[in-house]
This record gives sequence, structure tokens and C-alpha cells, in this order.
Amino acid sequence: MVERSILVRYFAAAEEAAGREEERLSLDVATVGALRELLDERYGEAMRLVLRNGSFLVDGVVSRDPDAVIGERVDVLPPFAGG
Repeated sequence: MVERSILVRYFAAAEEAAGREEERLSLDVATVGALRELLDERYGEAMRLVLRNGSFLVDGVVSRDPDAVIGERVDVLPPFAGG
């Protein structure tokens, strides 16, 4: 059985919280909610603050829905100022 992998890229404060620009996860993380929980456990309070008001870009589509299915790539975006 081939394990599914997801490319997770971090931007700005998310990158700072994770201590890296990106990583490939070979875990069975199927939804935005599951990824949020994993990142919270892995990176702690700094990431929790980013995720509280940030969003996920799942294969190019912004999502805050915990039930959204993850595709091949997810970008973790902190909240941005401005319009």
C-alpha cells in the first residue's frame, strides 16, 4: 500500500511557528480539521495563534471548513492585514 503524502507550505507567521517553509506529511490527514489538530499538537501555541484566525489554501482554494478534504498541497496562511 502506498502512503499518501501532502505538501504543506507555511507562510509568514505560520513559517515562523513551524520553523520551516514547507514539509511533506506522509500521514493519514484527510481533512482541514485533522490537519489543524496535527499542526496544533506538533507546533504548539505559536501555531495555534496563527490557525485561530488564519486559513488554509487547499489546492488553490481558500478553506476554513474543518470538513474540507485535503488534496495534494495545502498552504497555511496567517491572517493578513488590509483588503
